[in-house]
Amino acid sequence: MAKNRILFINQEIAPYLTSSPNAALGKNIIQAMPQHGFEVRTFMPKFGSVNERRNQLHEVIRLSGVNIVIDDNDHPLIIKVASLQPSRIQVYFIDNDDYFQKLDDDSDAVGSNRTDNDERAIFFARGTMETAKKLSWDPKILQCSGWISALVPIYLKRMYGDELSFKGTKVVYSVLPGKLEAPVDERLFTKLKSDGISSRDLKKFAGLPFDTNLLHRMAIDFSHAVVVDDPDVDPELLEYIKSTGKPFITHEQLENGPEAYAEFYKSL
Repeated sequence: MAKNRILFINQEIAPYLTSSPNAALGKNIIQAMPQHGFEVRTFMPKFGSVNERRNQLHEVIRLSGVNIVIDDNDHPLIIKVASLQPSRIQVYFIDNDDYFQKLDDDSDAVGSNRTDNDERAIFFARGTMETAKKLSWDPKILQCSGWISALVPIYLKRMYGDELSFKGTKVVYSVLPGKLEAPVDERLFTKLKSDGISSRDLKKFAGLPFDTNLLHRMAIDFSHAVVVDDPDVDPELLEYIKSTGKPFITHEQLENGPEAYAEFYKSL
């Protein structure tokens, strides 16, 4: 494992999506890390709002073609790549026609109001892990940001934990502003169990509302550390983070921006 590598798994990054502060934050943090001695690679969903021609995305055939089964349905994984300018950091895009095409009734660029966001999060988690495995790029830190990345930690630990690329990798989950506008499908746990995630892993989440905070809690439980970069974080969620005893950093402590992130990563 390389001590100076960070794999960012982001919901949004500018300039690919430009409509939210989370996208600008994603770009700023990612592009600043090489100045702090880190090598960086990045994943994000290829949402339908991403302009492929303007941003010069192209498909990577050798990484595409895996079929990901969710709820007994096959969904082909398509991988596209672009270079984040001016740093030239590689950004890998997870794409699938079933989950990431733009719909007329999407309420925002990421489709926060969709009823299948649980499956979109599953596909994104498995797609990133399958692709990272093929790249054989072993990171010290795996940084997940945004609700669509919230299932990456549990999949990494339970489905990909024996992969050499992730031996010793520390998972950091960032709680960012933004919530789902539709409930999470109540069959989420059934779908996770079909991927080999045990009832024991999911037992503590039984009885919780199927909402954004459920995804946050699941991510927090299977991460090593937490970043709370939401000035309006739910107080109950913040208390939950504190109760885990895991290293965490709050929005107020992140006033120095990328430098505070870099120091937090180095402390893990």
